[in-house]
Amino acid sequence: MSDNLAASVREICKANGGDRTRLMDIVRAVQAKFGCVSGPAMEMIAQELKVHRVEVHGMVSFYSFLSEQPKGKVTIRLCNDLVDQMAGAAEVGQAFEDELGIKVGQTTPDGKIALEYTACIGMCDQAPAALVNDVVVTELSTDSARRIVRELRKHMDPARLVTRLGDGNNAHELVHAMVLNNIRVKGSLIFTPTNRGEAIRKALGITPAEVIRAVKTSRLRGRGGAGFPTGLKWEFTRAAPGERRYILCNADEGEPGTFKDRVILTELPDRVFAGMTIAGYAVGAEEGIVYLRGEYAYLRKYLEHTLQERRKDNLLGRNILGKQGFNFDIRIQMGAGAYVCGEETALISSCEGLRGDPKTRPPFPAQKGYLGCPSVVNNVETFACVTKILEQGPATFCEIGSQGSPGTKLLSISGDCKSPGVFEVPFGIKLSEVLKLCGAEDAIAVQVGGASGQMVAREEFGRTICYDDLATGGALMVLGPERNVLEAAEKFMDFFVEESCGYCTPCRVGNVLLRNRLARILAGDGEPSDLDYLNDLGQTVKIMSRCGLGQTSANPILTTLKNFRPAYNALVKKRTDGLQPAFDLRTAVADAERVIGRKSEHAHA
Repeated sequence: MSDNLAASVREICKANGGDRTRLMDIVRAVQAKFGCVSGPAMEMIAQELKVHRVEVHGMVSFYSFLSEQPKGKVTIRLCNDLVDQMAGAAEVGQAFEDELGIKVGQTTPDGKIALEYTACIGMCDQAPAALVNDVVVTELSTDSARRIVRELRKHMDPARLVTRLGDGNNAHELVHAMVLNNIRVKGSLIFTPTNRGEAIRKALGITPAEVIRAVKTSRLRGRGGAGFPTGLKWEFTRAAPGERRYILCNADEGEPGTFKDRVILTELPDRVFAGMTIAGYAVGAEEGIVYLRGEYAYLRKYLEHTLQERRKDNLLGRNILGKQGFNFDIRIQMGAGAYVCGEETALISSCEGLRGDPKTRPPFPAQKGYLGCPSVVNNVETFACVTKILEQGPATFCEIGSQGSPGTKLLSISGDCKSPGVFEVPFGIKLSEVLKLCGAEDAIAVQVGGASGQMVAREEFGRTICYDDLATGGALMVLGPERNVLEAAEKFMDFFVEESCGYCTPCRVGNVLLRNRLARILAGDGEPSDLDYLNDLGQTVKIMSRCGLGQTSANPILTTLKNFRPAYNALVKKRTDGLQPAFDLRTAVADAERVIGRKSEHAHA
């Protein structure tokens, strides 16, 4: 181990207080400094934190943005989710390969530039997009891909690739991004003028129990997709035994097609931080954590600046706004590229410096969450709604939306539409109305709720966006007449196979079997019995998986089987010769033919 490496690791560990729970920050810092977290570095980290080396290795091997071996000084991560593929990501990837002289997954011989594919980076409204280290480049073409490589070879500075700035705070000096907000429809709740500090003042003017009662009266439900009543979650957390409590903001919107939280964090971070502070007052917590996905690292400096300004204005820290005994502060915890960390217990594991493995429930986070303490976990949009509820009152909030789903919903719309972007609409709006707003009247299908949601057919476009009908965390991916719905389902299954944490067999193995059988059907080798196999296995994966990822991962197949059955029926055929259509005799005996030096008489008869 070099003296430089040892000294740097010691310094990084010391800067994080030698705290084992800050392992994510430590390995990210080592990765940033040395381009990888090598074996010797892992050994040194383990010694400094007094943990087993395998724990450090488990962390590094789990997250896609961490690596044991050096890749390149610059890593180009090209997004290859469904929407980016629809927008031409494959052609852009080929252009990168041609210009770099390498394949995806490789590094240039000089060790300078690495090229990788990555899952959704939250830029589906401006696809194809990529991350160049932490710099976002959007609306790529084959020409711009080649130009990016040529420029990097000259200066190796990803920041210089940003030649135009996006709108709003994307142009802020601490953000400096070409990202566009693409706010298409501003509703009456989230995207309204901010009355900074007002919500916290009103909250501090009543008791914590009254704050929870106000949130319960508003009937606010979690905006992450599951829709659990927010006030009830807070009430459970406050009532749970324990000396410490925590507030966690889930800003890890890794669901393919979702990007509305990115826009809230860019334009309205004060509203989110205020909601967290109100939650802290309500449940008796003194610490909040924003778990920010690694793909949004470009926003971190701006968010840290916003937090510091709030501390200066006594909106964070000790005795907030003169309320003696009310102390609350917020820190940002970066992720490192793991979709499963959007699941609340996996997010907690990651915050604790562990692999992002989901935890067994019960106990639920409200009872035993971060560091074993009662914890509230809500997402970005939910906390923004809390601030508005305290500002305007729960009655005003309930005036909008539908009976079972009050308020508005932010929708991230992408794919085959004229106006991709963020739409704030009232709950209860029909899907057909949403499609008119985004210019997608010719759609044949819409994936509602991201990859883990449901594929809705044209004849069901009259359904409504609400928790009692089309529940969604916010992602709508539109498929036009030229798209193949089953190929889209296959793409989603590729995603789940890649993103499964691998802990439980139904998810780890079942998703692979589902994907392979669907691929067989798409290749024309399917039989009618395969459809029953897909349905039965899909239901098994859904019921038997340990966490929300596995419990929804079969949805691409289960919902297309239900809503697009004719597409499956057209591809399968009954065999009358008794042979298995997926079995190729010539391929099966090819190795034996090479060994014996002649062709099989039976295979080539």
